[in-house]
Amino acid sequence: MNTYIGIDLGTSSAKFLLVDESGNILSSHTEQYAVRYPQSGWSEQDPRDWFAAADRGMPLLLKGFNGKDVRGISFGGQMHGLVVLDKNDNVIRPCILWNDGRTEKQTAYLNEAVGKDKLSAYTANIAFAGFTAPKLLWLKENEPDNFNAIAKIMLPKDYLCYLFTGEHATDYSDAAGTLLLDVENMRWSGDMLRLCGINKSVLPRLCKSYEKVGALNGNLARRWGLGDGVTVAAGAGDNAAAAVGTGTVSEDACSISLGTSGTVFIARDKFATDGQNALHSFCHANGKWHLMGCILSAASCNGWWMNVLGAEDFTAEQSGPSSGGVYFMPYLMGERSPHNDVNAKGAFIGLRPDTTRGQMTRAVLEGVAFALRDCVEAAKRSGAKISSARICGGGAKSVIWRQIIADVLNIPVEIPATVEGPAYGAAMLAMVACGVFGSVEEAAEKLVRVAGTVSPSPQSVRDYDTKYTVYTRLYPALKGVFADM
Repeated sequence: MNTYIGIDLGTSSAKFLLVDESGNILSSHTEQYAVRYPQSGWSEQDPRDWFAAADRGMPLLLKGFNGKDVRGISFGGQMHGLVVLDKNDNVIRPCILWNDGRTEKQTAYLNEAVGKDKLSAYTANIAFAGFTAPKLLWLKENEPDNFNAIAKIMLPKDYLCYLFTGEHATDYSDAAGTLLLDVENMRWSGDMLRLCGINKSVLPRLCKSYEKVGALNGNLARRWGLGDGVTVAAGAGDNAAAAVGTGTVSEDACSISLGTSGTVFIARDKFATDGQNALHSFCHANGKWHLMGCILSAASCNGWWMNVLGAEDFTAEQSGPSSGGVYFMPYLMGERSPHNDVNAKGAFIGLRPDTTRGQMTRAVLEGVAFALRDCVEAAKRSGAKISSARICGGGAKSVIWRQIIADVLNIPVEIPATVEGPAYGAAMLAMVACGVFGSVEEAAEKLVRVAGTVSPSPQSVRDYDTKYTVYTRLYPALKGVFADM
Protein backbone atom coordinates (compact mmCIF):
# COMPACT_ATOMS: atom_id res chain seq x y z
CA MET A 1 0.00 0.00 0.00
CA ASN A 2 1.55 3.29 -1.11
CA THR A 3 1.23 6.15 1.37
CA TYR A 4 1.95 9.88 1.41
CA ILE A 5 2.74 12.38 4.14
CA GLY A 6 1.31 15.89 4.36
CA ILE A 7 2.86 18.34 6.81
CA ASP A 8 1.04 21.49 7.92
CA LEU A 9 3.70 23.80 9.34
CA GLY A 10 1.45 26.08 11.37
CA THR A 11 2.08 29.01 13.66
CA SER A 12 1.98 27.15 16.95
CA SER A 13 2.20 23.52 15.85
CA ALA A 14 3.02 21.18 13.01
CA LYS A 15 0.45 18.59 11.98
CA PHE A 16 1.49 15.39 10.20
CA LEU A 17 -0.91 13.21 8.19
CA LEU A 18 -0.33 9.80 6.66
CA VAL A 19 -2.72 9.28 3.73
CA ASP A 20 -3.27 6.42 1.28
CA GLU A 21 -4.00 6.77 -2.43
CA SER A 22 -7.76 6.61 -1.79
CA GLY A 23 -7.52 9.68 0.43
CA ASN A 24 -8.02 7.82 3.70
CA ILE A 25 -6.19 9.30 6.68
CA LEU A 26 -4.32 6.44 8.29
CA SER A 27 -2.52 8.34 11.02
CA SER A 28 -2.10 11.86 12.36
CA HIS A 29 0.18 13.50 14.86
CA THR A 30 0.70 17.05 16.12
CA GLU A 31 3.81 18.64 17.61
CA GLN A 32 3.71 21.98 19.43
CA TYR A 33 6.36 24.70 19.46
CA ALA A 34 6.70 28.18 20.89
CA VAL A 35 5.95 31.61 19.43
CA ARG A 36 7.99 34.40 20.98
CA TYR A 37 6.82 37.97 21.43
CA PRO A 38 10.00 39.97 22.19
CA GLN A 39 8.15 43.30 21.97
CA SER A 40 4.54 44.40 21.73
CA GLY A 41 3.30 43.61 18.23
CA TRP A 42 6.33 41.44 17.39
CA SER A 43 6.05 37.73 16.66
CA GLU A 44 9.03 35.42 16.09
CA GLN A 45 9.95 31.75 15.95
CA ASP A 46 13.15 29.73 15.85
CA PRO A 47 13.18 27.83 12.50
CA ARG A 48 15.15 25.05 14.15
CA ASP A 49 12.08 24.30 16.24
CA TRP A 50 10.25 23.26 13.06
CA PHE A 51 12.79 20.59 12.24
CA ALA A 52 12.83 19.43 15.85
CA ALA A 53 9.05 19.01 15.61
CA ALA A 54 9.43 17.00 12.40
CA ASP A 55 12.18 14.88 13.93
CA ARG A 56 9.91 14.02 16.85
CA GLY A 57 6.74 13.77 14.83
CA MET A 58 7.64 11.61 11.83
CA PRO A 59 8.44 8.41 13.79
CA LEU A 60 5.31 8.87 15.90
CA LEU A 61 3.17 9.40 12.80
CA LEU A 62 4.48 6.17 11.30
CA LYS A 63 4.20 4.08 14.47
CA GLY A 64 2.42 0.87 13.51
CA PHE A 65 2.86 1.51 9.78
CA ASN A 66 5.53 0.50 7.30
CA GLY A 67 7.58 3.59 6.54
CA LYS A 68 8.91 1.86 3.39
CA ASP A 69 5.42 2.36 1.87
CA VAL A 70 5.81 6.16 1.91
CA ARG A 71 6.28 7.44 -1.64
CA GLY A 72 5.97 11.20 -1.22
CA ILE A 73 6.02 14.09 1.23
CA SER A 74 4.84 17.66 0.82
CA PHE A 75 3.97 20.73 2.85
CA GLY A 76 1.45 23.42 3.60
CA GLY A 77 3.09 26.22 5.52
CA GLN A 78 2.48 29.45 7.36
CA MET A 79 3.13 32.21 4.84
CA HIS A 80 5.20 35.41 4.71
CA GLY A 81 7.72 34.47 7.44
CA LEU A 82 11.24 35.77 6.86
CA VAL A 83 13.85 33.04 7.28
CA VAL A 84 17.38 34.26 6.48
CA LEU A 85 20.40 32.01 6.06
CA ASP A 86 24.11 32.84 5.88
CA LYS A 87 26.62 31.47 3.37
CA ASN A 88 26.81 28.22 5.35
CA ASP A 89 22.99 27.87 5.38
CA ASN A 90 22.85 28.62 9.09
CA VAL A 91 19.87 30.56 10.44
CA ILE A 92 20.95 34.17 11.03
CA ARG A 93 18.11 35.28 13.31
CA PRO A 94 14.66 34.12 14.43
CA CYS A 95 11.97 34.04 11.75
CA ILE A 96 9.76 37.15 11.70
CA LEU A 97 6.27 35.68 11.42
CA TRP A 98 3.27 36.55 9.27
CA ASN A 99 1.41 38.24 12.15
CA ASP A 100 4.33 40.44 13.21
CA GLY A 101 3.47 44.15 13.11
CA ARG A 102 6.88 45.83 13.44
CA THR A 103 7.03 46.98 9.81
CA GLU A 104 4.49 49.80 9.96
CA LYS A 105 7.10 52.33 8.81
CA GLN A 106 8.40 50.17 5.96
CA THR A 107 4.88 49.24 4.85
CA ALA A 108 3.93 52.92 4.73
CA TYR A 109 7.08 53.68 2.71
CA LEU A 110 6.20 51.05 0.14
CA ASN A 111 2.55 52.05 -0.14
CA GLU A 112 3.02 55.82 0.00
CA ALA A 113 6.53 56.70 -1.19
CA VAL A 114 6.84 53.96 -3.79
CA GLY A 115 3.09 53.96 -4.35
CA LYS A 116 0.30 51.41 -4.39
CA ASP A 117 -0.09 51.68 -8.16
CA LYS A 118 3.55 50.76 -8.73
CA LEU A 119 3.43 47.92 -6.22
CA SER A 120 0.30 46.55 -7.88
CA ALA A 121 1.98 46.75 -11.26
CA TYR A 122 5.08 44.98 -9.95
CA THR A 123 3.41 42.29 -7.82
CA ALA A 124 -0.42 42.56 -8.16
CA ASN A 125 -0.54 43.49 -4.47
CA ILE A 126 0.13 46.37 -2.11
CA ALA A 127 2.28 46.13 0.99
CA PHE A 128 0.89 44.65 4.18
CA ALA A 129 2.84 44.60 7.43
CA GLY A 130 3.05 40.81 7.49
CA PHE A 131 4.53 40.45 4.00
CA THR A 132 8.14 39.47 3.53
CA ALA A 133 9.43 42.51 1.59
CA PRO A 134 8.67 45.06 4.35
CA LYS A 135 10.47 42.75 6.79
CA LEU A 136 13.54 42.82 4.59
CA LEU A 137 13.48 46.61 4.62
CA TRP A 138 13.09 46.55 8.42
CA LEU A 139 16.06 44.20 8.72
CA LYS A 140 18.14 46.39 6.43
CA GLU A 141 17.40 49.46 8.55
CA ASN A 142 17.48 47.95 12.04
CA GLU A 143 19.85 44.97 11.80
CA PRO A 144 22.25 45.85 8.97
CA ASP A 145 24.83 43.24 9.97
CA ASN A 146 22.20 40.51 9.73
CA PHE A 147 20.93 41.91 6.44
CA ASN A 148 24.40 41.99 4.94
CA ALA A 149 25.01 38.39 6.02
CA ILE A 150 22.04 37.08 4.00
CA ALA A 151 22.98 34.44 1.45
CA LYS A 152 19.52 32.92 1.06
CA ILE A 153 15.97 34.06 1.87
CA MET A 154 13.48 31.30 2.63
CA LEU A 155 9.86 30.91 3.70
CA PRO A 156 9.01 28.65 6.66
CA LYS A 157 7.94 25.49 4.84
CA ASP A 158 10.76 25.95 2.34
CA TYR A 159 13.35 25.92 5.10
CA LEU A 160 11.93 22.60 6.28
CA CYS A 161 11.98 21.36 2.68
CA TYR A 162 15.63 22.44 2.42
CA LEU A 163 16.50 20.39 5.52
CA PHE A 164 14.69 17.42 3.97
CA THR A 165 16.32 17.68 0.54
CA GLY A 166 19.26 20.10 0.56
CA GLU A 167 17.48 22.19 -2.12
CA HIS A 168 16.63 25.90 -1.88
CA ALA A 169 13.20 26.09 -3.50
CA THR A 170 9.79 27.62 -3.04
CA ASP A 171 6.45 27.36 -4.80
CA TYR A 172 4.52 30.10 -6.55
CA SER A 173 1.66 30.28 -4.04
CA ASP A 174 3.98 30.95 -1.11
CA ALA A 175 6.28 33.21 -3.15
CA ALA A 176 3.26 35.34 -4.07
CA GLY A 177 2.96 36.37 -0.42
CA THR A 178 6.45 37.84 -0.26
CA LEU A 179 5.66 40.98 -2.31
CA LEU A 180 8.70 40.00 -4.35
CA LEU A 181 6.88 37.98 -7.02
CA ASP A 182 5.38 39.23 -10.28
CA VAL A 183 2.20 37.24 -9.69
CA GLU A 184 0.70 37.65 -13.15
CA ASN A 185 3.83 36.42 -14.93
CA MET A 186 4.97 34.05 -12.19
CA ARG A 187 8.55 35.29 -11.86
CA TRP A 188 10.58 37.25 -9.34
CA SER A 189 10.08 40.99 -9.77
CA GLY A 190 13.32 42.77 -10.62
CA ASP A 191 11.77 46.07 -9.56
CA MET A 192 10.99 44.75 -6.08
CA LEU A 193 14.43 43.18 -5.70
CA ARG A 194 16.01 46.56 -6.44
CA LEU A 195 13.70 48.29 -3.96
CA CYS A 196 14.69 45.83 -1.24
CA GLY A 197 18.39 45.88 -2.10
CA ILE A 198 18.75 42.16 -2.78
CA ASN A 199 19.99 40.04 -5.67
CA LYS A 200 17.98 37.29 -7.33
CA SER A 201 20.70 34.85 -6.24
CA VAL A 202 19.52 35.03 -2.61
CA LEU A 203 16.04 33.83 -3.54
CA PRO A 204 15.04 30.17 -3.86
CA ARG A 205 14.19 28.71 -7.25
CA LEU A 206 10.51 28.80 -8.16
CA CYS A 207 8.56 25.54 -8.50
CA LYS A 208 5.01 24.44 -9.01
CA SER A 209 3.39 23.26 -5.80
CA TYR A 210 3.09 19.71 -7.14
CA GLU A 211 6.64 19.66 -8.53
CA LYS A 212 9.33 17.36 -7.14
CA VAL A 213 12.02 19.43 -5.42
CA GLY A 214 14.23 16.48 -4.60
CA ALA A 215 14.42 13.21 -2.69
CA LEU A 216 14.34 12.91 1.07
CA ASN A 217 17.83 12.96 2.58
CA GLY A 218 18.97 9.37 3.01
CA ASN A 219 20.09 9.88 6.60
CA LEU A 220 16.68 11.25 7.55
CA ALA A 221 14.92 8.46 5.69
CA ARG A 222 16.84 5.84 7.66
CA ARG A 223 16.39 7.75 10.90
CA TRP A 224 12.61 7.84 10.45
CA GLY A 225 12.24 4.38 8.97
CA LEU A 226 11.45 5.43 5.39
CA GLY A 227 12.83 3.94 2.20
CA ASP A 228 15.23 5.45 -0.30
CA GLY A 229 14.17 7.96 -2.94
CA VAL A 230 11.07 9.36 -1.26
CA THR A 231 9.79 12.25 -3.41
CA VAL A 232 9.57 15.63 -1.69
CA ALA A 233 7.25 18.07 -3.47
CA ALA A 234 7.42 21.85 -3.11
CA GLY A 235 4.03 22.17 -1.40
CA ALA A 236 2.10 25.41 -0.97
CA GLY A 237 1.31 28.26 1.34
CA ASP A 238 -1.11 27.08 4.00
CA ASN A 239 -4.15 28.73 2.46
CA ALA A 240 -3.52 27.36 -1.02
CA ALA A 241 -2.80 23.92 0.46
CA ALA A 242 -6.04 24.12 2.48
CA ALA A 243 -7.91 25.07 -0.68
CA VAL A 244 -6.55 21.94 -2.37
CA GLY A 245 -7.54 19.90 0.67
CA THR A 246 -11.11 21.21 0.49
CA GLY A 247 -11.36 20.90 -3.30
CA THR A 248 -11.42 24.66 -3.88
CA VAL A 249 -9.78 24.55 -7.28
CA SER A 250 -12.40 25.65 -9.86
CA GLU A 251 -13.46 29.14 -10.94
CA ASP A 252 -15.21 31.07 -8.13
CA ALA A 253 -15.03 28.11 -5.74
CA CYS A 254 -14.68 29.48 -2.21
CA SER A 255 -13.22 28.12 1.00
CA ILE A 256 -13.08 29.60 4.47
CA SER A 257 -10.35 28.71 6.93
CA LEU A 258 -10.79 29.20 10.67
CA GLY A 259 -7.29 28.71 11.98
CA THR A 260 -5.15 31.05 14.04
CA SER A 261 -5.93 33.52 11.27
CA GLY A 262 -9.00 33.41 9.06
CA THR A 263 -9.16 33.45 5.30
CA VAL A 264 -11.64 33.71 2.48
CA PHE A 265 -10.14 32.01 -0.58
CA ILE A 266 -11.65 32.35 -4.06
CA ALA A 267 -10.15 30.28 -6.90
CA ARG A 268 -9.72 32.01 -10.28
CA ASP A 269 -8.81 30.42 -13.60
CA LYS A 270 -7.34 33.67 -14.91
CA PHE A 271 -5.19 36.32 -13.27
CA ALA A 272 -7.22 39.10 -11.65
CA THR A 273 -7.01 41.65 -8.85
CA ASP A 274 -9.85 42.99 -6.77
CA GLY A 275 -9.14 46.55 -7.92
CA GLN A 276 -9.48 47.92 -4.40
CA ASN A 277 -6.32 46.60 -2.72
CA ALA A 278 -8.51 45.00 -0.08
CA LEU A 279 -7.70 41.42 -1.06
CA HIS A 280 -4.54 39.60 -2.08
CA SER A 281 -4.06 38.35 -5.62
CA PHE A 282 -1.86 35.27 -5.37
CA CYS A 283 -0.88 32.16 -7.31
CA HIS A 284 -2.81 28.97 -6.55
CA ALA A 285 -1.31 25.55 -5.90
CA ASN A 286 -3.00 24.18 -9.04
CA GLY A 287 -0.91 26.42 -11.30
CA LYS A 288 -3.57 29.13 -11.59
CA TRP A 289 -4.52 32.07 -9.33
CA HIS A 290 -6.78 33.09 -6.47
CA LEU A 291 -8.08 36.07 -4.54
CA MET A 292 -7.78 35.94 -0.78
CA GLY A 293 -8.90 37.99 2.16
CA CYS A 294 -7.00 37.37 5.39
CA ILE A 295 -8.02 38.40 8.90
CA LEU A 296 -5.16 38.08 11.36
CA SER A 297 -7.18 36.70 14.29
CA ALA A 298 -9.89 34.07 13.89
CA ALA A 299 -9.86 30.92 16.03
CA SER A 300 -7.18 32.68 18.07
CA CYS A 301 -9.89 35.12 19.20
CA ASN A 302 -11.91 32.29 20.66
CA GLY A 303 -8.78 30.78 22.20
CA TRP A 304 -7.91 34.13 23.78
CA TRP A 305 -11.44 34.53 25.15
CA MET A 306 -11.53 31.00 26.57
CA ASN A 307 -8.20 31.73 28.26
CA VAL A 308 -9.65 34.92 29.76
CA LEU A 309 -12.60 32.94 31.09
CA GLY A 310 -10.27 30.32 32.50
CA ALA A 311 -12.28 27.40 31.15
CA GLU A 312 -13.95 26.15 28.00
CA ASP A 313 -17.33 27.77 27.62
CA PHE A 314 -20.34 26.62 25.62
CA THR A 315 -22.86 29.25 26.68
CA ALA A 316 -22.78 30.86 23.24
CA GLU A 317 -25.55 28.38 22.40
CA GLN A 318 -27.91 30.14 24.79
CA SER A 319 -27.73 33.48 23.05
CA GLY A 320 -29.37 34.15 19.68
CA PRO A 321 -28.02 36.38 16.90
CA SER A 322 -28.70 39.55 18.88
CA SER A 323 -26.00 38.70 21.46
CA GLY A 324 -27.68 41.27 23.67
CA GLY A 325 -26.47 44.02 21.36
CA VAL A 326 -22.82 43.19 22.04
CA TYR A 327 -20.24 43.51 19.24
CA PHE A 328 -16.69 42.22 19.13
CA MET A 329 -13.96 43.66 16.91
CA PRO A 330 -11.51 40.77 16.30
CA TYR A 331 -8.36 42.81 15.69
CA LEU A 332 -6.16 41.31 18.40
CA MET A 333 -3.06 41.44 16.17
CA GLY A 334 -4.07 44.43 14.06
CA GLU A 335 -5.83 43.68 10.80
CA ARG A 336 -4.96 42.90 7.23
CA SER A 337 -8.00 42.52 4.94
CA PRO A 338 -9.62 44.83 4.17
CA HIS A 339 -8.29 47.55 6.53
CA ASN A 340 -4.50 47.01 6.36
CA ASP A 341 -4.04 48.55 9.81
CA VAL A 342 -1.38 47.31 12.24
CA ASN A 343 -2.78 49.65 14.91
CA ALA A 344 -6.28 48.14 14.97
CA LYS A 345 -7.20 46.63 18.33
CA GLY A 346 -9.70 44.12 19.62
CA ALA A 347 -12.73 45.58 21.38
CA PHE A 348 -16.09 44.72 22.87
CA ILE A 349 -18.76 47.30 22.09
CA GLY A 350 -22.21 47.57 23.64
CA LEU A 351 -21.63 46.13 27.11
CA ARG A 352 -24.36 46.73 29.70
CA PRO A 353 -24.93 45.77 33.33
CA ASP A 354 -26.98 42.75 32.24
CA THR A 355 -24.54 41.53 29.59
CA THR A 356 -23.79 37.85 30.12
CA ARG A 357 -20.70 35.79 29.51
CA GLY A 358 -22.64 33.79 26.93
CA GLN A 359 -23.51 36.93 24.98
CA MET A 360 -19.87 37.99 24.94
CA THR A 361 -18.80 34.52 23.84
CA ARG A 362 -21.27 34.60 20.97
CA ALA A 363 -20.17 38.11 20.06
CA VAL A 364 -16.59 36.83 19.64
CA LEU A 365 -17.75 34.18 17.16
CA GLU A 366 -19.93 36.72 15.35
CA GLY A 367 -17.16 39.31 15.19
CA VAL A 368 -14.88 36.89 13.35
CA ALA A 369 -17.74 36.02 10.98
CA PHE A 370 -18.37 39.71 10.29
CA ALA A 371 -14.68 40.25 9.53
CA LEU A 372 -14.84 37.35 7.08
CA ARG A 373 -17.90 38.95 5.51
CA ASP A 374 -15.86 42.14 4.98
CA CYS A 375 -13.60 40.03 2.75
CA VAL A 376 -16.51 38.35 0.98
CA GLU A 377 -18.12 41.71 0.21
CA ALA A 378 -14.81 42.97 -1.25
CA ALA A 379 -14.61 39.87 -3.45
CA LYS A 380 -18.18 40.36 -4.66
CA ARG A 381 -17.44 43.95 -5.58
CA SER A 382 -14.59 42.66 -7.74
CA GLY A 383 -16.97 40.40 -9.65
CA ALA A 384 -16.57 37.09 -7.81
CA LYS A 385 -19.74 35.00 -7.67
CA ILE A 386 -19.73 33.14 -4.37
CA SER A 387 -22.65 30.74 -4.06
CA SER A 388 -21.28 28.50 -1.30
CA ALA A 389 -18.13 27.91 0.72
CA ARG A 390 -16.26 24.97 2.15
CA ILE A 391 -14.88 25.36 5.64
CA CYS A 392 -11.77 24.00 7.34
CA GLY A 393 -9.46 24.71 10.24
CA GLY A 394 -9.77 24.14 13.96
CA GLY A 395 -12.66 26.58 14.35
CA ALA A 396 -14.61 24.68 11.70
CA LYS A 397 -15.23 21.92 14.23
CA SER A 398 -17.63 24.21 16.10
CA VAL A 399 -21.24 23.51 15.12
CA ILE A 400 -22.33 26.92 16.42
CA TRP A 401 -19.63 28.79 14.54
CA ARG A 402 -20.39 27.03 11.25
CA GLN A 403 -24.04 28.07 11.55
CA ILE A 404 -23.12 31.66 12.41
CA ILE A 405 -20.89 31.88 9.33
CA ALA A 406 -23.60 30.43 7.07
CA ASP A 407 -26.07 32.99 8.45
CA VAL A 408 -23.73 35.98 8.33
CA LEU A 409 -22.61 35.22 4.75
CA ASN A 410 -26.04 33.95 3.64
CA ILE A 411 -24.57 31.01 1.75
CA PRO A 412 -24.51 27.26 2.35
CA VAL A 413 -21.36 26.17 4.17
CA GLU A 414 -20.11 22.75 3.14
CA ILE A 415 -18.17 20.55 5.56
CA PRO A 416 -15.56 18.37 3.86
CA ALA A 417 -15.30 14.82 5.12
CA THR A 418 -11.71 15.71 5.94
CA VAL A 419 -11.30 19.09 7.64
CA GLU A 420 -7.53 18.93 8.04
CA GLY A 421 -7.06 21.47 5.26
CA PRO A 422 -3.35 22.25 4.68
CA ALA A 423 -1.93 18.87 5.72
CA TYR A 424 -4.45 16.97 3.60
CA GLY A 425 -3.87 19.28 0.64
CA ALA A 426 -0.13 18.77 1.06
CA ALA A 427 -0.57 15.00 0.90
CA MET A 428 -2.61 15.45 -2.28
CA LEU A 429 0.19 17.56 -3.81
CA ALA A 430 2.64 14.78 -2.96
CA MET A 431 0.41 12.31 -4.82
CA VAL A 432 0.34 14.54 -7.90
CA ALA A 433 4.14 14.86 -7.74
CA CYS A 434 4.40 11.07 -7.64
CA GLY A 435 2.10 10.63 -10.65
CA VAL A 436 -0.90 9.15 -8.82
CA PHE A 437 -3.02 11.89 -10.36
CA GLY A 438 -2.41 13.90 -13.50
CA SER A 439 -3.43 17.22 -11.95
CA VAL A 440 -4.49 18.90 -8.74
CA GLU A 441 -8.02 19.12 -10.14
CA GLU A 442 -8.14 15.36 -10.71
CA ALA A 443 -6.88 14.71 -7.19
CA ALA A 444 -9.56 17.01 -5.74
CA GLU A 445 -12.32 15.42 -7.81
CA LYS A 446 -11.40 11.91 -6.71
CA LEU A 447 -10.42 12.48 -3.08
CA VAL A 448 -12.42 15.38 -1.62
CA ARG A 449 -15.86 14.51 -0.34
CA VAL A 450 -18.49 16.66 1.40
CA ALA A 451 -19.84 15.21 4.63
CA GLY A 452 -22.58 17.76 5.25
CA THR A 453 -23.95 21.21 4.51
CA VAL A 454 -25.05 23.97 6.87
CA SER A 455 -27.81 26.08 5.33
CA PRO A 456 -28.45 29.69 6.37
CA SER A 457 -31.53 30.41 8.47
CA PRO A 458 -33.65 33.13 6.78
CA GLN A 459 -34.52 34.87 10.06
CA SER A 460 -30.94 34.81 11.30
CA VAL A 461 -29.76 36.12 7.91
CA ARG A 462 -32.05 39.14 8.33
CA ASP A 463 -30.93 39.70 11.91
CA TYR A 464 -27.27 39.49 10.96
CA ASP A 465 -27.71 41.80 7.98
CA THR A 466 -28.94 44.44 10.41
CA LYS A 467 -26.14 43.77 12.88
CA TYR A 468 -23.48 43.74 10.16
CA THR A 469 -24.59 47.19 9.01
CA VAL A 470 -23.75 48.49 12.48
CA TYR A 471 -20.52 46.47 12.59
CA THR A 472 -19.22 48.14 9.43
CA ARG A 473 -19.44 51.53 11.18
CA LEU A 474 -17.31 50.53 14.17
CA TYR A 475 -13.85 50.39 12.61
CA PRO A 476 -14.12 53.77 10.83
CA ALA A 477 -15.35 55.29 14.10
CA LEU A 478 -12.41 53.91 16.10
CA LYS A 479 -9.60 54.02 13.53
CA GLY A 480 -8.23 57.32 14.79
CA VAL A 481 -8.50 56.17 18.41
CA PHE A 482 -6.52 53.03 17.61
CA ALA A 483 -3.78 55.13 16.02
CA ASP A 484 -3.61 57.41 19.09
CA MET A 485 -3.38 54.38 21.39
